[in-house]
Amino acid sequence: MFALSVSWHALQHSRAKDIIKEIKDLGFKHVEFSFNLTSEIVEEMIKLKEQGLINVVSVHNFCPIPKGISRKKALPDIFSLSALDEQERREAIRYTKKTVDTAYRIGAKVVVFHGGKVYGKERIRTLAQVYNSGNRQRYNQLKTQMLKERNAKSKQFFSQILKSLEQLCAYAQKRKVKLGIENRYYFCEIPSLEEMETILASFPGPPLYYWHDVGHAQLYENLGLLKHKDMLDKFSRRMVGIHLHDIDGINDHLAPLKGKFDFTLLKAYVKNKTLKVLEPHYPATAEEIIRGKKYLEKILGS
Repeated sequence: MFALSVSWHALQHSRAKDIIKEIKDLGFKHVEFSFNLTSEIVEEMIKLKEQGLINVVSVHNFCPIPKGISRKKALPDIFSLSALDEQERREAIRYTKKTVDTAYRIGAKVVVFHGGKVYGKERIRTLAQVYNSGNRQRYNQLKTQMLKERNAKSKQFFSQILKSLEQLCAYAQKRKVKLGIENRYYFCEIPSLEEMETILASFPGPPLYYWHDVGHAQLYENLGLLKHKDMLDKFSRRMVGIHLHDIDGINDHLAPLKGKFDFTLLKAYVKNKTLKVLEPHYPATAEEIIRGKKYLEKILGS
């Protein structure tokens, strides 16, 4: 079973029924709610669910959009669960709980969320430029510098996400909703591979699980930071779901077959029960998504 994230085209529509119609026209019966849906759209979606017109498998934090934020400016990190500012962290927790409520009401199994970030200058794109230039000395220098800067600041932010997770896990458990913490794209974001290990060890059972993002993991391999397979080897036993999209260099969220990722790598790790969500972004076309879905069904099963 494959679902499609409404992040692909949600901003092109203002009504829930139009969002869902376009997805169903592609042959998808299941969807993931994205982080750019208003409260009004979410309520319309719930009505469609009650009519048996949609099946939502997962919801991406924050959903609905926090009050006062426009759809175009809505981001999963608009409030950080690792913020040192307690007011911001409380807002992140409050709106994450609202997302859990959305999942509970719509019948979704999982809330996908980001773990916040270690604040600092983000230089992943600069690192990519240096890596692609072939200057390995400069690359190693920059990578070492980035690691040093992150490690110097990470401890206090990481302790904040652990505090946030204590509250969120208790809340999600009552709602019988799973939480899927996603591996990230930017270097300053939480969790790193080691931080993910600590988080999953600190919360060894339900409702916390690992959510694997193919493009994000492959980015780190493309930049020589780690092996994609290492993440799957370490965390696949706790993997509740996966975001499927292609990547070319550092450009991700492409439709499958539009980048250079070898999706056969996933065969040994993706199980029947794993939630499989395609997450291409605009301007991916309907034809590209249909072709990608058919390809993934052959590799990972329908």
